[in-house]
Amino acid sequence: MNLPLFKLEDYLSEREFSTDIMFSGSDMEAFLMQDIIKLAKPEILDIWNNLKLSYTYPLGNPILLNELNKKYNLDNYSENICTFSGAEEGIYAALNTILNKDDHVIVFSPCYQSLKEIPNNICEVSEIQLKFLNKKCFFDISEVSTLIKPNTKMIIFNFPHNPSGTIISKEELKYLIDLSRKHGLYIFSDEVYRGLEVNQTDQLPYIASEYEKGISLGVMSKSYGMPGLRVGWLATQDKKLLKKISNMKHYLSICNSAPSEILSIISLQNEDYIYSRNLAILNNNLKLISTFFQEHDSIFEWYSPKGGCIAFPKLKLKRPVYDFCEELRIKEKIVLLPGDIFDHDHNHFRVGFGRLNMPEALSRLKRFITTENLL
Repeated sequence: MNLPLFKLEDYLSEREFSTDIMFSGSDMEAFLMQDIIKLAKPEILDIWNNLKLSYTYPLGNPILLNELNKKYNLDNYSENICTFSGAEEGIYAALNTILNKDDHVIVFSPCYQSLKEIPNNICEVSEIQLKFLNKKCFFDISEVSTLIKPNTKMIIFNFPHNPSGTIISKEELKYLIDLSRKHGLYIFSDEVYRGLEVNQTDQLPYIASEYEKGISLGVMSKSYGMPGLRVGWLATQDKKLLKKISNMKHYLSICNSAPSEILSIISLQNEDYIYSRNLAILNNNLKLISTFFQEHDSIFEWYSPKGGCIAFPKLKLKRPVYDFCEELRIKEKIVLLPGDIFDHDHNHFRVGFGRLNMPEALSRLKRFITTENLL
């Protein structure tokens, strides 16, 4: 498969580890491993202390699969859930397994690049574009039905949405499920930011629990704040499909890291604590960043996110947002992600607000605005 350059990962890999502050980070403040181990139940701590660094179960540690299935309540965790090395491997395995050259896919865009580029490398792709109106961003769900063709096989979306943080309503999700059921479509739902909703009433149900052809993607990286574990998963009611997807994994990572699986088990068993800590950081930072952008509304257009730890404001100046982000990085050592990286050419940029260094990031951005005479 001759895939195009992964713009987002290429852009960040050249900047993220050579700068002071990652101000476009798409994950929560990372946990210290020792703090996670302190949360372990005695029986899991015993497994950790006696862990052999051997191969692990291809689908995932049975204890891990069982903990994950508490989210979805599917028939059999060993047949309905498969873990992967991060979310990216799950995306790659699923889309390459399901799609063929004669298919058609509908993708909500902008999005994490592989959600669009992997299908685009296999078959025809149509996009539902994010809209901006009255300081709100949203998707017009009614457009989906107009794009369905006889060969349409799948709808792909992620909510809370990356990069905007918008969320469709439960009624809109039901509409998409009913529409997909009518036409026999798969729904691939990237749910990696679930749990970080600003208002818990906006939280959507898992697509794997709601729809027989739904595929839920999860990961320990984003809402849990543990990207270093590299543990992701797919859940679906379709056992035969999951078996095919898991066979694709044999060509990829084969199995997960044994320590990462145990740390994931501990975290899932303490999910309430994990989310409580993360939401406290998120809510505090959202107040800070919202106030900042609203106070500088001559420079930025702020679109308040409904979930996740990212937002997609617009640079109102005439200078290209890519140049603005580069100048900011060079002069203040902080990284923002220009919308160009998402193939979005309307001068937006992604900002992340899940880290504890938010006050310092805002201070440097303000200093840059002042010294560049942008006010």
